[in-house]
Amino acid sequence: MRTDLFDFDLPPERIALRPASPRDSAKMLVVENGALRDQIVADLPSWLKPGDQLVVNDTKVIAAQLNGRRIGRETEPRIEATLIKRLDGSRWQALVKPAKKLVAGDRIRFGNEGKVCLLGHLDAEVDAKGTEGEVTLSFSFHGPALDQAIADLGSPPLPPYIASKRTPDDQDLADYQTMFAVNEGAVAAPTAGLHFTPALEQALRAGGVGVNQVTLHVGAGTFLPVKVDDTEAHKMHAEWGTISAETAERLNSARKNGGRIIAVGTTSLRLLESAAREDGTIQPFAAETAIFITPGYRFRAVDILMTNFHLPKSTLFMLVSAFSGLAPMKAAYAHAIANSYRFYSYGDACLLFRAVP
Repeated sequence: MRTDLFDFDLPPERIALRPASPRDSAKMLVVENGALRDQIVADLPSWLKPGDQLVVNDTKVIAAQLNGRRIGRETEPRIEATLIKRLDGSRWQALVKPAKKLVAGDRIRFGNEGKVCLLGHLDAEVDAKGTEGEVTLSFSFHGPALDQAIADLGSPPLPPYIASKRTPDDQDLADYQTMFAVNEGAVAAPTAGLHFTPALEQALRAGGVGVNQVTLHVGAGTFLPVKVDDTEAHKMHAEWGTISAETAERLNSARKNGGRIIAVGTTSLRLLESAAREDGTIQPFAAETAIFITPGYRFRAVDILMTNFHLPKSTLFMLVSAFSGLAPMKAAYAHAIANSYRFYSYGDACLLFRAVP
């Protein structure tokens, strides 16, 4: 499909720079069979019924943003690296800026004044360089020592649409993690989960709604725009995900008994759809997925999707258009913009019911 079909005018002031407080006070636009209803996230239990199963992503954002300088040559330019995929005990794939300042064999020294990391810094050698700012970094530490060094020196990589408007701070350390975050490995938060509070989870469980955890380590694809004219030419980055046998069985059993599966976030949805058979049965899963969902895709596992508002021409707006229809989603987004809904990672939510074929 043409990428420009998924374009729309988004005023910059609609991009949220801080989350709502409390988290479940954010607006929530319900989109069901073309009808639009203005709600708040705390109203979610009233839209679900006993036996329904919520699926949340329990990935935890690592301190994947590192700042340093190239060393060993006449000039020492500043280098910003975002770790996107661990390759082994000492090597990571990373996005770097400015990539033109680096070649294979270069050495980068990461470190911040005021933060102590073993010897005070962390060195990495550029093993290889890709074509779009991607490099392979071989670090001087290995295993747990490297993990600790990254945690000491790094910071959570806020999305560029937020980081370009203000400086990330200590508040983001808490704001940019969901209450479910336990399994480290993401470089971006599964942002629909940011709306949840213990009180909201308690209300859902009291209403007979199950809350299930899966893991998808959100990767660099979240940060990368679609640059091609046709969606078929876009290549998604692979992300690692897991669904336990116990969770798969619980979801399958609930569905057999009339319960619906509600994916909290596009990450949970993509993982569930990757693990689903043709008949909708969800299998245990432990692998990478690069699933790219656009209109025409036949959903097998997910009945309802809770997600944030996404950016124009993004893979995520394409996904929600596949789920609820392109025309209904354009109408919903126009309503959201006109009614001061807040967009993107720290923004408001929408609750989407799957379009009837």
